[in-house]
Formats: sequence, structure tokens, C-alpha cells
Amino acid sequence: MVAARETTLQELLEGAKQYQVPLYQRTYSWTTAQLQRLWDDILKLADDRVHDPSATHFIGSVVLAPSPNNGPTGVAEYLVVDGQQRLTTLTILLCAIRDHRAQHEGPVHRDRLNQQYLINPWKPEPQRLKLIPTQADRDAYLACLDSTPQAGGADPVGAAYRFFGTQLTAADDPDDPLDIERIENAVISGLALVSVTAQPGDNVYRIFESLNNTGLQLTQADLLRNYLFMRLPTRGEAVYSSLWLPLQKQLSSDELVLLFWLDLVHRDPRVKQTDVYSAQQARLNRLRSEEEVEAEVQRFSRLGALLRVILHPGEEQDPGVRRRLERLSAWGTTTVYPLLLHLLDRRQQGTATSEQIASAMLYVESFFVRRLLIGRATANINRILLAIVTEMDPDLPVDQAVRAYLSTGRKYYASDANVRAAVRSIPYYLNGRPQQRKLILQWLEESYGSKEPVALDKATIEHVLPQTPTPEWRQMLAADLGPDENFDEAHEALVHTLGNLTLTGYNFELSNKSFAAKRDELAKSGVRLSQEITEQDRWGRPEIYARADALAERIISIWPGPTEQAAEQSEVPWEVMTKALAELPAGSWTTYGDLAALIGSHPVPVGARLATHPAPNAHRVLQVEGTVSPNFRWSDPNRTDDPRDILRAEGVEFDQHGRADQAQRIGTEELAQLAGLTPEDLPERLPRPRSDDDRTYSERFIEQVTALQGPAVATATLVVLEARTSMGGTLLYGTGGETSCYLMARGKEHELGNIWPAAIYPSGKFEVVFQHLSSRPPFDDVTFREELRQRLNQLPGVDIAAAKIALRPGFPLAVLADAEAREALLDHLHWFYQVVQIAPSDNLATA
Repeated sequence: MVAARETTLQELLEGAKQYQVPLYQRTYSWTTAQLQRLWDDILKLADDRVHDPSATHFIGSVVLAPSPNNGPTGVAEYLVVDGQQRLTTLTILLCAIRDHRAQHEGPVHRDRLNQQYLINPWKPEPQRLKLIPTQADRDAYLACLDSTPQAGGADPVGAAYRFFGTQLTAADDPDDPLDIERIENAVISGLALVSVTAQPGDNVYRIFESLNNTGLQLTQADLLRNYLFMRLPTRGEAVYSSLWLPLQKQLSSDELVLLFWLDLVHRDPRVKQTDVYSAQQARLNRLRSEEEVEAEVQRFSRLGALLRVILHPGEEQDPGVRRRLERLSAWGTTTVYPLLLHLLDRRQQGTATSEQIASAMLYVESFFVRRLLIGRATANINRILLAIVTEMDPDLPVDQAVRAYLSTGRKYYASDANVRAAVRSIPYYLNGRPQQRKLILQWLEESYGSKEPVALDKATIEHVLPQTPTPEWRQMLAADLGPDENFDEAHEALVHTLGNLTLTGYNFELSNKSFAAKRDELAKSGVRLSQEITEQDRWGRPEIYARADALAERIISIWPGPTEQAAEQSEVPWEVMTKALAELPAGSWTTYGDLAALIGSHPVPVGARLATHPAPNAHRVLQVEGTVSPNFRWSDPNRTDDPRDILRAEGVEFDQHGRADQAQRIGTEELAQLAGLTPEDLPERLPRPRSDDDRTYSERFIEQVTALQGPAVATATLVVLEARTSMGGTLLYGTGGETSCYLMARGKEHELGNIWPAAIYPSGKFEVVFQHLSSRPPFDDVTFREELRQRLNQLPGVDIAAAKIALRPGFPLAVLADAEAREALLDHLHWFYQVVQIAPSDNLATA
């Protein structure tokens, strides 16, 4: 049974009362945005009350419960079950008003406001304060209440006090002696609240939980803390000070949620992070005594210190463990955290040594590296990692247990033979996340142990044989081909493999230069990884294979493989090809060579596989020139219809010679997108915080466009960018070796999230990001994406196939050099910007 009534701050605070914020409440957390909204409301209310003194403004509710500590002091004590943020903010505001008026109008205001609304004068110290914040906020709050020199510190309480002090100074008009008084009156008697008071004997925490268990107001960590301290009625203060507060200072709120989830995963790998509170509460409900609850808080405190080391590897004391933690942290797969916490806990409990847990981490690192090399970077990775603690053999030394677990079943821990084959054939550059690909190359470079290591922070991955070969490069590679081999298929099979890649800080300068020019630049860089390249007179298939073989042996020596008993996995990831084919949209086609390059095979075995194993959309696989293979057969032996008739019905266009339109061809990189080998919307490609550089990124971008595309295209690009910003959009730049430019129409702070129609790459691509747009309103409606595609296809030289509306196609940057095309593009970008600004609307026109 509760009683609710409307009240004012004056009524709440006048008289001998005290409001105690329980330990289970989170600390004060209002931000400037919330403070500003409250202040704006107060200023408007103060103005309204000039004309209507009875005007009020409702600001919410406070839920109170009689304190179990109510005694004979004459002070009515309440627990603040809900609304403590609001109540704390208002008393901080009263402190600021008190100090401002005392300074500018006289000290009488200090005693008046203190005695009426902030303290209980002439009461014992425990009952002196009208409001007692939660323990972590008390020192900062007391500094404001007592006007000590520490008032207005860097903490949230101090920030609120400073905010209100600044606003009062700005609002104080020297010609209006009553303006601050009107503000005070609006706060004291104009702000309306609903006071909900529970009855003695009600379960205060249950009321609190019912108000907050949606998780919208409090995090799961907040709720779990509240539950624990509800279970500690006599030991709460001591446990909070000695265990919880240090833990809370070590880990952020999100990190605390992570800690509680990791603790659960050790028992059940199926637990979701969204279920942390309910799962932990169900487990803790079995505890019967305060001692047992305290022991749990102590255990959380101990595990929290270990998680702190995982999140901040530099704090680890053992150099071997620290190195492995740093590498796994850089890899960026958080589902390895349960295992890392288990390993550190085993060491702390004395059941494993630093050497053993470092060895276990090396096996995990090797597992990651070898999986990426064979094109299985993401296959079932989360399920495998989350189950490792519960499923590995507890009787083996921990490092051998980890290795044995990763070696059994279909986990794709690549053997040495798999690595040797994959490094030659798998398109390394299209697998995993970009930072993971670069990390492996960095770690390979470190393995050379150079006395003067090269700084690789700003280095990028360079294709030695370029992605867009010049006639000189075509001639070099053609010399290695047999009479029945096709240049395009051979190029696709080699260009993205590890043997053709290195690290350089000269990526945009190198681009499509001749091999002799690239070799000279790479020799200057001092990167040992490029040494085998700089020693060659030419760079064709034999040289790429030889370097691949050398790198494979180095990889095998650095990263240990699975146990000898581990079953060999298929050397060709046919399931990746099947996934790509299943996702291949109607109205598109691909080639045997494109598929072969995707999975690190050859067109002949791809054709043989499709002929003997049913696969989705196999009729959409053509020869490189766009013709149906003479050996094509339907998987149904009774089917005799011409696949070209099916393809035409699906939207593929053929010329008079029976060749499919090359604009509708899905190439290797787009197949990788369809197969999920690269993230749908790569965060690594989004702009990052700027680092120190002699030039701004915008200058670097234009320099690179000029160097690679020539002055005419660079000037045209600059015209487009300037026009884009005049529409109201913004430009953001990538920070890689090739400095990309994003045409932003909406920032990430927008309620619908960020959005951009395209990105420009100095290497020559105007990339239309349909894949990104498919999850951003209003372009999550395919109607708008289709209109954008049709608009762009009106430009001369642009032909984006309808089948690519879920991908990231593009057109040559040189199109912008045509004045007519450039103006038309700007019209289309203006249309895009208008559509984005109008959204959301159910009646949005596409005119």
C-alpha cells in the first residue's frame, strides 16, 4: 500500500526531515544535457510566474519509504527508493542559488536557505543533512553544501554545481534586482513533483526493482549491485567501502556488466549479455546469509581486478603473459575474455603458472591466425570460444587442455599442411577484419627481430601486383600463363594472396607503378617483410608462390598448430562458395574464376565441384567472357532447358554473341561480401580520431587524388566536395595510408544514426554504399536505394546493376571530370540529402 500526492520542493524539504539515498542506488550521473533541460524549464517557469504566480512545471516523481532507523530525534527519515538523481540535482541547485545570492546580495541568504531547505539546524550530526547521497557522492556533495574550497570538483556533483553557478551568473541582470529571487521561487514552489510514500514494512528493494527492472533507467550492473546490498542490511556500509567501491573505481558500468556476464559464462556458455541481471539474481537467490552474500561480493572484487588486467594488459607484471594479453586485446574478439579470466584466475588460485597461461594464450592466438589464413576467420568462432572453459579437459595442464580442445571437432584449427596450401591460394586480403589482417603482417615483421624495428602504426597493406594492372603488369603476368589460361582469372587468383602483400607507408604513392619503381620504394622502407620482394628482378606467379612458401614456413614456426591427432579439415572451403552462391542475387552472374579466387582454388576444380555437388544458383556461374560453359549440366538429369533463358528471365542481359553483360557480374570482392567474409559495414573503414600529422586529412586526400588521378579529376572531386558541404552535409576522412572521404548526410549523434551515400577513394573509386544504407532509415526502404541507383545510372559511364543494390558497387572517379556528369551527380546528392533530412516520414515523396 502506497500513498501518492502532488507536492513541491518546499514542502518536501521544510521541517525536520532527512532523505537517505540507499547504497543500492547508483551514483549521481546527470550530464550537462539533462542539467540544461532542467535549467531551461526553470527559466521559462520563472518568466511565466511573473504573469501567473500559480504557474507550475511538473518534473516527475520521488518514491520514498520510512527509514527503519527512525528514532526519537524528531527528524522524519526516509529512504529515497526512486528519484534520487532529481532530488540531488535540486539540492545542488539550491546550494548554487544560496552561494550566488550570499555573494551578491548578502550573507543572510546563506543561513536562510541552509536552515529552511538544506540542513536540519540544531540536530545531531547524523541527522544534520536534509539529503544524504550515496556513499560515493558524499564528499563532493558535502563540499557544495558546506561551501568548502573543494566545491565544484571534476566529479558529476561538482560539475552540476559549477553548471548552475555559471547559469546564475549569466542570468543575473544588474538592472533587475529580482531576477534571481524569481528563479529561486520557481525552484522552491513552482516545480511540482509527485511524492509516492510506501508504508512501514514494505519491501523497499522490491519497489525499487519493480520501477527499474526494465533496464532502461539502470544498467544491469546497477540492478545487481542494488540486489546485493539489499541482501546486506547490517554489513552494507562496510562491504561497500572495502570491496564494492574499489571495484567500481576499477571498472566502468559497462565493464561491470561484462564481469558479471563472464562469471556466468564460466558455468553456462549459452547465457546472453542481455540476461546478466536475471541470471545472476537466480543464482544468488540460493544464498541464505549475509556472510555468503559478502563472500560473493569479495569474489566479484577479486575477479574484477583480473578483468582490469585483461582490459589494460600493460598492468600485467609477467612480460610473457603481458605480451599475449596485448596481442589478444589487439585482435578484438571479446568472446575470448571468459577464457582469459579463467586463465588468470587459475594462476591466482595456484593451479597454473604464468608460463602455462602464456602458452595457452599463444595457442588461442595461433588458432585465430591459422583460421584467418584458411578463410575461416569467423566460422562458429563465438560458440567455440564461449564453450572452451566448460568443455576443455580439467585433468590436463591448462595450456595443453586449451590446445586439445581447439584441435578436436570441426573448429578449423589449420594444420601445417593446410597453412602451406592456403597461403598460396586463399585471398588473404578479403578475409577477416582489416585490422586483423594488418596485425598478422605486423607480427610477421616483428618476428624478424630487427635491431631497428620500423614503426608500422600508419603502415597499410600494399598489393605488389596491383589490383588494377597496367599494360606493363599485364605483360609481366601473361608471360607466366599457359595457352589455356585466362589473364583475368590468373590475376584474381594471385592478387589478394599473402604472397603478394606487404606493409608500407607509401601505399598511395606506389599504387599501380611498375615493379621496378615499387621495388625501389620498398627497399627504402626498411620493412624486412618486403625483403624477398626487393631481391627479385620481376614479380609474377613464380615469385609470388615462392614468397608465399617462405611466409608459410615462418608462420608455422611462429604459431604452433593443432595436436597431431587432430583430424585434417577440407583444404577447400566449399561451404564458403555455397554461401556466396546462395546469396547471389537474381539478375547477376559470376565466374568460375571469381569463385576459385574466393576460396583459394582453381576454376577447373570449381567447375568439377559444381558438376557433381548440387549448389544453389549454379546456373549463374559462367565463363569469364560471360558465356555458358560447354560442360554445364543441371543437377537434375531430366532438366534440359537453356540456362541463358533462365538468366534472361531473372534479368541478366546478353549480347548478340550470347555473352552476359559484364556490368552485372559479381566479382571476387563482392562475393566475399555476400559470403560474409568481410563485415557488412566495416567499422575499420569509418573515420577515426585524427593523429598527429603534418597535413590535415583533407589535404592528404586531395594530394592523393591528384597524384593518382591527375589534376583534372582532383579539381572535379574538389568541386563535388565543396558543393556537398554547401548543401549542409559534412566530410569525414579515413586515416589509413589511402585517405578516403565520406560524404556524411547525418552524424552518429542523430536519433536515426549516421548515414552517407558514398565514399571516395583516391585510388579511383566512387563507392556507393548500398550495404550501409540498407540499415539506415529511410534508405532501409529498398525503394529509396533503387531510386538512388537509377539516378546514378543516368550519369555517362555509370552502370550499376540492380543485383548490386545490397553491396558496395561504384564507378570510376574519372566520371566526375565530365562537367555534365558532375552537375547531375550533385543533383542526385542534393536529392539524397533532402530525403535524409525529411526522414522519418511515412509519406515521404521520391520526387
